[in-house]
Amino acid sequence: MIIFGVALLSICMLVGVIVGDALGGLMGVEANVGGVGVSMLLLVLAVDYLKKKNKLQVKSEEGIAFWGGIYIPIVVAMSAQQNVVAALDGGGMALLAGVVVVVVGFLSIPFISRIGEKAKVREQEIELSILPKEQIK
Repeated sequence: MIIFGVALLSICMLVGVIVGDALGGLMGVEANVGGVGVSMLLLVLAVDYLKKKNKLQVKSEEGIAFWGGIYIPIVVAMSAQQNVVAALDGGGMALLAGVVVVVVGFLSIPFISRIGEKAKVREQEIELSILPKEQIK
């Protein structure tokens, strides 16, 4: 069933490339715009959907995880190289846009990490409310 992981990954990649090329064409850029992000988003959504419908066997899930783990660093590195070359050709505005996005990403990390903390605190409160009062210290 590892082949199922390859097939699903390939479908997501092809759809992402098509959508990225279409976005680039709509924006007047001769490049794939966001294809990698679209393909990864599709992969995450497809795996989540299949898990919820109980149509994903353990072997299939392992195959998807394996190929997804290989796919992410390779494709992101390839697209990052293209983005740097395009940014250098595009001038100062492209470089400024890249720097702003990175800074905003770094600044959003504390806010995103707080989301998980609230869920943990709420989970602990629920666990404490379930325990008998003798076990709570």
